Amino acid sequence: MRRHFIFLSLVFLPVACAAQSLETENVFLITIDGLRWQELFTGADPDLIDNENYVDDPNDLRKLFWADNATRRREMLLPFFWSVIVREGQIYGNRSFGNYVNVTNKYLFSYPGYSEILTGFADERIDSNDKIPNPNKTVLEFVNEQPGFEGRVAAFGSWDVFPFIINESRSGVLVNAGFESASDGELTEREIFLNELQGQIPSPWSTVRLDAFTHHYALEYLKKYRPRLLYVAYGETDDFAHDKEYDAYLKSAHQTDDFIRALWTWAQNTPEYRGKTTFLITSDHGRGAGDNWTDHGTDVEGADAIWIAVMGPDTKAHGEIRENGQLYQSQIARTIAAFLGLDYTNERAVGSVIETAINR
Repeated sequence: MRRHFIFLSLVFLPVACAAQSLETENVFLITIDGLRWQELFTGADPDLIDNENYVDDPNDLRKLFWADNATRRREMLLPFFWSVIVREGQIYGNRSFGNYVNVTNKYLFSYPGYSEILTGFADERIDSNDKIPNPNKTVLEFVNEQPGFEGRVAAFGSWDVFPFIINESRSGVLVNAGFESASDGELTEREIFLNELQGQIPSPWSTVRLDAFTHHYALEYLKKYRPRLLYVAYGETDDFAHDKEYDAYLKSAHQTDDFIRALWTWAQNTPEYRGKTTFLITSDHGRGAGDNWTDHGTDVEGADAIWIAVMGPDTKAHGEIRENGQLYQSQIARTIAAFLGLDYTNERAVGSVIETAINR
Protein backbone atom coordinates (compact mmCIF):
# COMPACT_ATOMS: atom_id res chain seq x y z
CA MET A 1 0.00 0.00 0.00
CA ARG A 2 2.83 2.45 0.72
CA ARG A 3 3.86 2.38 -2.94
CA HIS A 4 0.28 3.24 -3.97
CA PHE A 5 0.31 6.38 -1.86
CA ILE A 6 3.73 7.48 -3.12
CA PHE A 7 2.62 6.94 -6.71
CA LEU A 8 -0.52 8.99 -6.25
CA SER A 9 1.21 11.80 -4.46
CA LEU A 10 2.69 12.48 -7.88
CA VAL A 11 -0.45 11.85 -9.94
CA PHE A 12 -3.23 13.52 -7.97
CA LEU A 13 -1.61 16.61 -6.49
CA PRO A 14 -3.35 19.75 -7.77
CA VAL A 15 -1.48 21.48 -10.53
CA ALA A 16 -0.95 25.23 -10.61
CA CYS A 17 -3.96 27.10 -11.90
CA ALA A 18 -2.65 27.83 -15.37
CA ALA A 19 -4.80 29.15 -18.15
CA GLN A 20 -6.80 26.28 -19.54
CA SER A 21 -9.70 25.74 -21.85
CA LEU A 22 -12.40 23.32 -20.75
CA GLU A 23 -15.46 22.45 -22.78
CA THR A 24 -17.61 21.58 -19.76
CA GLU A 25 -20.23 24.20 -18.96
CA ASN A 26 -22.57 21.99 -16.92
CA VAL A 27 -22.07 19.22 -14.36
CA PHE A 28 -24.50 16.52 -13.28
CA LEU A 29 -23.52 15.00 -9.93
CA ILE A 30 -25.34 11.70 -9.37
CA THR A 31 -25.20 9.45 -6.31
CA ILE A 32 -26.53 5.92 -5.85
CA ASP A 33 -26.94 5.33 -2.14
CA GLY A 34 -24.89 2.43 -0.82
CA LEU A 35 -24.35 0.65 -4.14
CA ARG A 36 -21.42 -1.70 -3.54
CA TRP A 37 -18.33 -1.77 -5.72
CA GLN A 38 -18.81 -5.53 -5.96
CA GLU A 39 -22.05 -5.24 -7.95
CA LEU A 40 -20.71 -2.37 -10.05
CA PHE A 41 -17.67 -4.31 -11.21
CA THR A 42 -18.83 -7.95 -11.09
CA GLY A 43 -22.63 -7.82 -11.24
CA ALA A 44 -24.89 -10.05 -9.18
CA ASP A 45 -23.10 -11.65 -6.24
CA PRO A 46 -22.91 -15.46 -6.67
CA ASP A 47 -23.13 -15.89 -2.89
CA LEU A 48 -26.35 -13.88 -2.65
CA ILE A 49 -28.38 -14.45 -5.80
CA ASP A 50 -29.54 -17.92 -4.65
CA ASN A 51 -29.77 -17.09 -0.95
CA GLU A 52 -33.40 -17.43 0.05
CA ASN A 53 -32.78 -15.24 3.09
CA TYR A 54 -32.44 -12.32 0.68
CA VAL A 55 -34.17 -13.40 -2.55
CA ASP A 56 -37.83 -14.37 -3.00
CA ASP A 57 -37.44 -16.06 -6.39
CA PRO A 58 -33.84 -17.00 -7.28
CA ASN A 59 -34.87 -18.40 -10.67
CA ASP A 60 -36.49 -15.12 -11.68
CA LEU A 61 -33.46 -13.13 -10.53
CA ARG A 62 -31.09 -15.41 -12.40
CA LYS A 63 -33.02 -14.90 -15.63
CA LEU A 64 -32.57 -11.17 -15.25
CA PHE A 65 -29.01 -10.81 -13.98
CA TRP A 66 -27.05 -14.06 -13.96
CA ALA A 67 -24.21 -15.24 -16.18
CA ASP A 68 -21.20 -17.36 -15.25
CA ASN A 69 -18.89 -14.63 -16.50
CA ALA A 70 -18.56 -11.60 -14.17
CA THR A 71 -18.04 -9.21 -17.07
CA ARG A 72 -21.30 -10.33 -18.65
CA ARG A 73 -23.10 -10.13 -15.28
CA ARG A 74 -22.18 -6.50 -14.77
CA GLU A 75 -23.29 -5.68 -18.30
CA MET A 76 -26.67 -7.28 -17.58
CA LEU A 77 -27.07 -5.39 -14.31
CA LEU A 78 -25.79 -1.98 -15.39
CA PRO A 79 -25.87 -1.82 -19.21
CA PHE A 80 -25.38 1.95 -19.47
CA PHE A 81 -22.29 1.91 -17.25
CA TRP A 82 -20.74 -0.94 -19.20
CA SER A 83 -21.65 0.13 -22.72
CA VAL A 84 -21.44 3.93 -22.68
CA ILE A 85 -19.58 5.17 -19.59
CA VAL A 86 -16.83 2.56 -19.95
CA ARG A 87 -16.43 3.53 -23.61
CA GLU A 88 -16.52 7.29 -23.20
CA GLY A 89 -15.35 7.98 -19.65
CA GLN A 90 -13.51 6.60 -16.63
CA ILE A 91 -14.60 4.25 -13.83
CA TYR A 92 -12.51 4.06 -10.65
CA GLY A 93 -12.68 1.68 -7.71
CA ASN A 94 -12.24 -1.91 -8.91
CA ARG A 95 -10.31 -3.16 -5.92
CA SER A 96 -9.51 -6.43 -7.70
CA PHE A 97 -6.94 -4.44 -9.69
CA GLY A 98 -5.61 -2.42 -6.74
CA ASN A 99 -7.63 0.61 -7.76
CA TYR A 100 -9.15 2.09 -4.62
CA VAL A 101 -11.69 4.76 -3.80
CA ASN A 102 -12.32 5.30 -0.09
CA VAL A 103 -14.42 7.37 2.26
CA THR A 104 -12.37 9.46 4.72
CA ASN A 105 -15.06 10.11 7.35
CA LYS A 106 -15.00 7.60 10.19
CA TYR A 107 -18.74 7.01 10.43
CA LEU A 108 -19.44 5.30 7.09
CA PHE A 109 -23.12 6.12 6.78
CA SER A 110 -25.17 8.56 4.76
CA TYR A 111 -25.16 12.10 6.19
CA PRO A 112 -21.39 12.06 6.87
CA GLY A 113 -20.81 10.57 3.40
CA TYR A 114 -22.95 13.07 1.54
CA SER A 115 -21.45 15.92 3.51
CA GLU A 116 -17.96 14.70 2.56
CA ILE A 117 -18.94 14.44 -1.10
CA LEU A 118 -20.39 17.94 -1.14
CA THR A 119 -17.93 19.80 1.11
CA GLY A 120 -14.67 18.04 0.27
CA PHE A 121 -13.74 17.06 3.82
CA ALA A 122 -14.86 14.85 6.69
CA ASP A 123 -16.36 16.73 9.63
CA GLU A 124 -16.41 14.85 12.92
CA ARG A 125 -19.38 16.97 14.01
CA ILE A 126 -21.52 15.27 11.34
CA ASP A 127 -21.97 12.07 13.32
CA SER A 128 -25.62 11.10 12.76
CA ASN A 129 -28.38 11.08 10.15
CA ASP A 130 -30.39 13.59 12.16
CA LYS A 131 -32.04 16.51 10.38
CA ILE A 132 -29.53 19.12 11.52
CA PRO A 133 -28.56 21.92 9.09
CA ASN A 134 -25.06 21.35 7.80
CA PRO A 135 -22.77 23.99 9.35
CA ASN A 136 -20.46 23.69 6.35
CA LYS A 137 -20.86 25.31 2.95
CA THR A 138 -21.18 22.73 0.17
CA VAL A 139 -19.79 23.00 -3.34
CA LEU A 140 -23.40 23.49 -4.48
CA GLU A 141 -23.68 26.61 -2.34
CA PHE A 142 -20.22 27.78 -3.44
CA VAL A 143 -21.05 27.43 -7.14
CA ASN A 144 -24.43 29.08 -6.66
CA GLU A 145 -22.62 32.19 -5.37
CA GLN A 146 -20.38 32.54 -8.43
CA PRO A 147 -21.16 34.95 -11.30
CA GLY A 148 -23.10 33.19 -14.03
CA PHE A 149 -24.28 30.40 -11.73
CA GLU A 150 -26.70 32.22 -9.41
CA GLY A 151 -30.00 30.35 -9.34
CA ARG A 152 -28.66 27.72 -11.71
CA VAL A 153 -27.82 25.07 -9.11
CA ALA A 154 -30.43 22.54 -7.96
CA ALA A 155 -30.63 19.25 -6.08
CA PHE A 156 -33.17 16.41 -6.15
CA GLY A 157 -33.00 13.54 -3.68
CA SER A 158 -35.09 10.63 -2.51
CA TRP A 159 -34.03 10.96 1.14
CA ASP A 160 -35.74 13.68 3.16
CA VAL A 161 -32.51 14.74 4.91
CA PHE A 162 -31.02 16.43 1.83
CA PRO A 163 -32.51 19.89 2.57
CA PHE A 164 -30.46 19.80 5.77
CA ILE A 165 -27.29 18.33 4.25
CA ILE A 166 -27.31 21.10 1.63
CA ASN A 167 -28.66 23.62 4.16
CA GLU A 168 -31.31 24.83 1.78
CA SER A 169 -32.47 27.70 3.97
CA ARG A 170 -28.99 29.27 4.09
CA SER A 171 -27.53 28.23 0.73
CA GLY A 172 -30.32 29.41 -1.54
CA VAL A 173 -29.95 26.18 -3.54
CA LEU A 174 -33.26 24.69 -4.62
CA VAL A 175 -33.67 21.25 -3.01
CA ASN A 176 -36.56 18.91 -3.75
CA ALA A 177 -36.25 15.80 -1.58
CA GLY A 178 -38.18 13.27 0.44
CA PHE A 179 -41.87 13.56 -0.30
CA GLU A 180 -41.82 17.18 -1.50
CA SER A 181 -43.94 18.05 -4.48
CA ALA A 182 -42.87 20.25 -7.36
CA SER A 183 -43.78 23.82 -6.46
CA ASP A 184 -41.34 26.06 -8.31
CA GLY A 185 -42.82 28.42 -10.90
CA GLU A 186 -45.57 27.44 -13.28
CA LEU A 187 -45.93 23.68 -13.07
CA THR A 188 -45.86 21.56 -16.19
CA GLU A 189 -48.59 19.02 -16.82
CA ARG A 190 -46.11 16.30 -15.94
CA GLU A 191 -45.21 17.94 -12.63
CA ILE A 192 -48.88 18.27 -11.74
CA PHE A 193 -49.34 14.59 -12.51
CA LEU A 194 -46.25 13.61 -10.47
CA ASN A 195 -47.53 15.62 -7.51
CA GLU A 196 -50.83 13.79 -7.66
CA LEU A 197 -49.25 10.38 -8.20
CA GLN A 198 -46.74 10.76 -5.38
CA GLY A 199 -49.58 11.11 -2.92
CA GLN A 200 -51.28 8.01 -4.25
CA ILE A 201 -48.35 5.57 -4.28
CA PRO A 202 -47.05 4.70 -0.81
CA SER A 203 -43.33 4.31 -0.32
CA PRO A 204 -42.06 1.32 1.69
CA TRP A 205 -40.17 3.82 3.87
CA SER A 206 -41.12 6.83 5.97
CA THR A 207 -38.13 9.01 4.99
CA VAL A 208 -37.31 7.93 1.42
CA ARG A 209 -39.56 8.27 -1.62
CA LEU A 210 -39.34 6.01 -4.64
CA ASP A 211 -36.54 7.02 -7.00
CA ALA A 212 -38.85 7.35 -10.00
CA PHE A 213 -40.32 10.52 -8.46
CA THR A 214 -36.89 11.98 -7.76
CA HIS A 215 -35.77 11.23 -11.31
CA HIS A 216 -38.79 12.66 -13.11
CA TYR A 217 -38.99 15.75 -10.91
CA ALA A 218 -35.32 16.40 -11.73
CA LEU A 219 -35.87 15.86 -15.44
CA GLU A 220 -38.81 18.26 -15.52
CA TYR A 221 -36.77 20.88 -13.68
CA LEU A 222 -33.97 20.42 -16.22
CA LYS A 223 -36.35 21.08 -19.08
CA LYS A 224 -37.78 24.21 -17.44
CA TYR A 225 -34.76 25.94 -15.89
CA ARG A 226 -31.59 24.55 -17.50
CA PRO A 227 -29.39 24.42 -14.34
CA ARG A 228 -25.63 24.38 -14.81
CA LEU A 229 -24.99 22.22 -11.76
CA LEU A 230 -27.57 19.54 -11.03
CA TYR A 231 -27.37 17.00 -8.21
CA VAL A 232 -29.59 13.91 -8.35
CA ALA A 233 -29.44 11.54 -5.36
CA TYR A 234 -31.09 8.15 -5.85
CA GLY A 235 -31.76 6.28 -2.62
CA GLU A 236 -33.64 2.99 -3.05
CA THR A 237 -30.61 0.69 -3.24
CA ASP A 238 -29.55 1.43 0.34
CA ASP A 239 -33.01 0.94 1.80
CA PHE A 240 -33.66 -2.31 -0.05
CA ALA A 241 -30.28 -3.55 1.22
CA HIS A 242 -31.16 -2.67 4.81
CA ASP A 243 -34.44 -4.52 4.29
CA LYS A 244 -32.40 -7.58 3.20
CA GLU A 245 -34.07 -7.66 -0.21
CA TYR A 246 -31.26 -8.50 -2.63
CA ASP A 247 -33.64 -8.97 -5.54
CA ALA A 248 -35.12 -5.48 -5.07
CA TYR A 249 -31.61 -4.05 -4.52
CA LEU A 250 -30.46 -5.40 -7.89
CA LYS A 251 -33.61 -4.36 -9.71
CA SER A 252 -33.32 -0.85 -8.28
CA ALA A 253 -29.66 -0.60 -9.33
CA HIS A 254 -30.66 -1.71 -12.83
CA GLN A 255 -33.42 0.91 -12.97
CA THR A 256 -31.10 3.63 -11.70
CA ASP A 257 -28.65 2.78 -14.48
CA ASP A 258 -31.49 3.43 -16.92
CA PHE A 259 -32.39 6.71 -15.20
CA ILE A 260 -28.79 7.85 -15.70
CA ARG A 261 -28.99 6.78 -19.35
CA ALA A 262 -32.12 8.90 -19.74
CA LEU A 263 -30.41 11.97 -18.26
CA TRP A 264 -27.39 11.49 -20.51
CA THR A 265 -29.57 10.98 -23.57
CA TRP A 266 -31.54 14.14 -22.79
CA ALA A 267 -28.31 16.10 -22.39
CA GLN A 268 -26.93 14.81 -25.69
CA ASN A 269 -30.13 15.83 -27.47
CA THR A 270 -30.29 19.33 -25.98
CA PRO A 271 -28.03 21.96 -27.62
CA GLU A 272 -27.25 23.78 -24.35
CA TYR A 273 -25.89 20.54 -22.87
CA ARG A 274 -24.65 18.45 -25.80
CA GLY A 275 -20.86 18.21 -25.71
CA LYS A 276 -20.80 20.62 -22.76
CA THR A 277 -21.86 18.43 -19.83
CA THR A 278 -19.85 16.25 -17.47
CA PHE A 279 -21.44 13.47 -15.41
CA LEU A 280 -19.80 12.49 -12.11
CA ILE A 281 -21.39 9.45 -10.44
CA THR A 282 -20.53 7.93 -7.06
CA SER A 283 -21.87 6.50 -3.80
CA ASP A 284 -21.97 7.80 -0.23
CA HIS A 285 -20.59 4.65 1.43
CA GLY A 286 -19.87 0.99 0.81
CA ARG A 287 -21.29 -2.14 2.43
CA GLY A 288 -20.04 -5.36 3.92
CA ALA A 289 -19.58 -8.72 2.19
CA GLY A 290 -21.39 -12.01 2.70
CA ASP A 291 -24.20 -11.68 5.22
CA ASN A 292 -22.90 -8.20 6.04
CA TRP A 293 -23.91 -6.95 2.59
CA THR A 294 -27.00 -5.39 4.20
CA ASP A 295 -25.00 -3.16 6.55
CA HIS A 296 -22.45 -0.40 6.76
CA GLY A 297 -20.90 1.70 9.50
CA THR A 298 -17.74 1.72 11.57
CA ASP A 299 -18.00 -1.94 12.57
CA VAL A 300 -18.55 -3.28 9.03
CA GLU A 301 -15.46 -4.21 7.06
CA GLY A 302 -15.56 -2.77 3.55
CA ALA A 303 -18.04 0.01 4.31
CA ASP A 304 -15.40 2.61 3.44
CA ALA A 305 -14.99 1.24 -0.12
CA ILE A 306 -16.76 3.22 -2.84
CA TRP A 307 -16.29 4.02 -6.55
CA ILE A 308 -16.38 7.00 -8.92
CA ALA A 309 -17.38 7.27 -12.59
CA VAL A 310 -16.75 10.36 -14.75
CA MET A 311 -17.81 11.07 -18.33
CA GLY A 312 -17.83 14.26 -20.36
CA PRO A 313 -16.03 16.37 -22.96
CA ASP A 314 -12.97 17.00 -20.74
CA THR A 315 -12.48 13.41 -19.59
CA LYS A 316 -10.30 11.06 -21.61
CA ALA A 317 -11.91 7.75 -22.50
CA HIS A 318 -9.75 5.44 -20.38
CA GLY A 319 -12.67 3.22 -19.36
CA GLU A 320 -12.29 0.95 -16.34
CA ILE A 321 -9.14 2.00 -14.50
CA ARG A 322 -7.10 -1.12 -13.81
CA GLU A 323 -3.95 0.52 -12.49
CA ASN A 324 -2.88 0.73 -8.85
CA GLY A 325 -4.21 3.96 -7.43
CA GLN A 326 -6.03 5.65 -4.59
CA LEU A 327 -8.80 8.24 -4.72
CA TYR A 328 -10.96 9.60 -1.92
CA GLN A 329 -14.54 10.75 -1.53
CA SER A 330 -13.22 14.11 -0.33
CA GLN A 331 -11.84 14.84 -3.83
CA ILE A 332 -15.23 15.02 -5.50
CA ALA A 333 -16.28 18.54 -4.47
CA ARG A 334 -13.21 20.30 -5.79
CA THR A 335 -13.29 18.20 -8.97
CA ILE A 336 -16.88 19.31 -9.68
CA ALA A 337 -15.86 22.95 -9.36
CA ALA A 338 -12.76 22.41 -11.49
CA PHE A 339 -14.87 21.12 -14.37
CA LEU A 340 -16.78 24.41 -14.18
CA GLY A 341 -13.54 26.42 -14.22
CA LEU A 342 -13.78 27.28 -10.51
CA ASP A 343 -11.30 26.77 -7.69
CA TYR A 344 -13.37 25.52 -4.76
CA THR A 345 -12.09 26.21 -1.26
CA ASN A 346 -13.68 25.98 2.16
CA GLU A 347 -12.91 26.85 5.78
CA ARG A 348 -11.11 23.53 6.06
CA ALA A 349 -8.69 21.97 3.60
CA VAL A 350 -10.56 20.11 0.89
CA GLY A 351 -9.53 17.11 -1.18
CA SER A 352 -7.50 17.72 -4.31
CA VAL A 353 -8.87 17.68 -7.85
CA ILE A 354 -8.93 14.25 -9.52
CA GLU A 355 -6.43 15.38 -12.13
CA THR A 356 -6.63 12.20 -14.21
CA ALA A 357 -10.33 12.90 -14.88
CA ILE A 358 -9.73 16.34 -16.41
CA ASN A 359 -7.85 17.15 -19.60
CA ARG A 360 -5.70 20.15 -18.77
